[in-house]
Amino acid sequence: MKTKSKLTKILKIIIFWLVIAFLFQRFFPERFPLAQEMSSRYIKEMLMIFPAVLVIMGLADVWVPTSLVKKYLGEKSGLKGKIFSFFLGTLPTGPMYIAFPIAGELLRKKASLSNVIIFLGVWASLKIPQLGVEIQFIGLKFSVLRFIFTSISILLISSLMEKIIKGENLELNN
Repeated sequence: MKTKSKLTKILKIIIFWLVIAFLFQRFFPERFPLAQEMSSRYIKEMLMIFPAVLVIMGLADVWVPTSLVKKYLGEKSGLKGKIFSFFLGTLPTGPMYIAFPIAGELLRKKASLSNVIIFLGVWASLKIPQLGVEIQFIGLKFSVLRFIFTSISILLISSLMEKIIKGENLELNN
């Protein structure tokens, strides 16, 4: 039964994207070839990177015990957990879609929701290499202010989301 429902879900997603592609081709015929080319490049990139991510995730699943994640990123990790999540999010330089399996694994290993949201938010917007390039092009003052305001926003959003979702049973789609 599970396999059939997963297959149905995948089929619905494929049909949805085919309808979107058809509509895009119908209403924007001059832009469709470019969109198709960009989409195929993106899919190729994902197919090249994603298997390596899955291997790393498998190794992390075996090598990083749940107790370690729970201790440093769990509900009782407090401010240290938030700082550690923030730090973890600043390090990687890969695309955002790599962060989602990592976030799912962290949740599965009992990391707190707010710490996972911090990790994802920082990964998306506050990476160290990105900051260096930003300073070079936009300037130090703007970059520092954006870093501060984005950090505050991520912390507020993570706390708010955890309060809203707390009490609900958060199940991961495996």
